[in-house]
Amino acid sequence: METETTGIRELQKKVGTQAMTTALVVAGICIAAGARPIGKGFLLGTIFSILNFVLMGAMLPMRLQPTRRRAFWRALGGILPRYLLLAVPVFLALKLDQLNLWSTVGGLFMVQAIILLEPLWRSLRAARHSQA
Repeated sequence: METETTGIRELQKKVGTQAMTTALVVAGICIAAGARPIGKGFLLGTIFSILNFVLMGAMLPMRLQPTRRRAFWRALGGILPRYLLLAVPVFLALKLDQLNLWSTVGGLFMVQAIILLEPLWRSLRAARHSQA
């Protein structure tokens, strides 16, 4: 069980670092271009996306219950706190003029984008190394 959670933590650290690095670069470019609310919203959304990913990993061992019924209720109960967590940056973006709603929502999908684009980056790197 310890090695399973270690693998999850390593994945979270890798994906979280890549997501935060990308968000900082995008936010820096937006802020430098004068689109401060877009950059700040994207960064806020990414932070909450990473927190959601960490919370999901923390709740994963609780889903492995001996009975199917208990596992179902634990999984269902784990969704509500995560949805509430993801609602915080959306609510803030709706209420504050310093944050752009659409960039905040885009930031909320940053972890998923990193996970989906990882194989593409790996294949592009492999193709580049095979040409050299």
